[in-house]
Amino acid sequence: MAPPPPSPPLSVEALEAALAPFGRSVTLPSAAYTSSEVMAWEQDRFFEAGWVCVGRSADLGRAGDRTAVAIGGDGVVLVRAEDGRLRGFFNVCRHRGHQVVEPGAVTNAPTIRCPYHAWVYGLDGCLRGAADFAGVPGFDVADYRLTEARVQEWHGWVFVNVSGDAGFGPSVGSLHRFVEPYAPGDLASAARHDYVVRANWKLIVENYHECYHCSSIHPELCTVSPPTSGVNFEPDGAWVGGSMELADDAATMSLTGQSGGAVLTGLSDAERRQVLYLGLFPNLLISLHPDYVLTHLLTPLNIGETKVECEWLFPPAAMSRAGFDPAYAVDFWDLTNRQDWHACESVQKGMASRGHRPGPLSPREDAVYQFVTLVAKGYRDGRVSRPAERGATGAPLR
Repeated sequence: MAPPPPSPPLSVEALEAALAPFGRSVTLPSAAYTSSEVMAWEQDRFFEAGWVCVGRSADLGRAGDRTAVAIGGDGVVLVRAEDGRLRGFFNVCRHRGHQVVEPGAVTNAPTIRCPYHAWVYGLDGCLRGAADFAGVPGFDVADYRLTEARVQEWHGWVFVNVSGDAGFGPSVGSLHRFVEPYAPGDLASAARHDYVVRANWKLIVENYHECYHCSSIHPELCTVSPPTSGVNFEPDGAWVGGSMELADDAATMSLTGQSGGAVLTGLSDAERRQVLYLGLFPNLLISLHPDYVLTHLLTPLNIGETKVECEWLFPPAAMSRAGFDPAYAVDFWDLTNRQDWHACESVQKGMASRGHRPGPLSPREDAVYQFVTLVAKGYRDGRVSRPAERGATGAPLR
């Protein structure tokens, strides 16, 4: 018999209010953004039990490339094997439990050597050598391979599941059909920015999924994209997403509306006139532009602080051109990001106030409703599935 789901971290009444039909629901209560107990529950059920994005496949392109990443309270080594397969192993030596790879930058070596007692593993995780164990009765190197962790590569991004019991396909659902035309796996990184935002990770995601605030804090964005344009999709997995249209005189998201790159091949006429905003639960936000792809990779540091790694991807043909400069895209989104971070940090402060009460969502915040219900259903059921449907009251606008 399967064990019952863990007790929800918030009251049943609070979850029911968030899961009410769109137009009558409210946002999550303050504790979802301010309680360390809720954060610990999320680390266990959302991050350690789900598929978490940890970066780009291209960062581990050569045989022997490896890095160590943290997934909630666990650690995983990612290594590119000789056969080209990206493999994942728990970052635990089979001898005395020392980390076999120190967390940090990508390094390269033909084997994995534990720095504590020098046990040596192959890139396939098999133990190759253990000092002083030769001839020890009953000791067999075959019994001490590194413990595997599940790894999935998808459109150039790497995902890890440390629980071993979550399916990747049901999480992404049909998201593939929105992402595929942009071929992000074929794009190359031209710029990265890291931010530390003093706000809960969910507030950053909620802000990303609506433009109800754009007229108030994003004048530059509103110049190149009407804030009431576009539609939101009906997700069939653990994701939320929608589109916005470009202004008639804009070619992309930049401070001038003009592109300094090249239109991605394979896009339809409609895709060349829009930007897609997709969030794959729990921590990858994908912004698909006609000429570049921007990602926000979120790592909760604590209940009220989140690391956000932004990366700008461009077609190699554009990057190889003389004089190419990604600043046209980077400067626009760095400004927009900082406007958003200020708003999210202010909301985080408001959540900590005794005066905060969950509020209603406007007709233009239906994607926020989808994300909130994805979280609330996860709290209630102990696992992540898909958002609640917006129903007949769901507005088509962002």
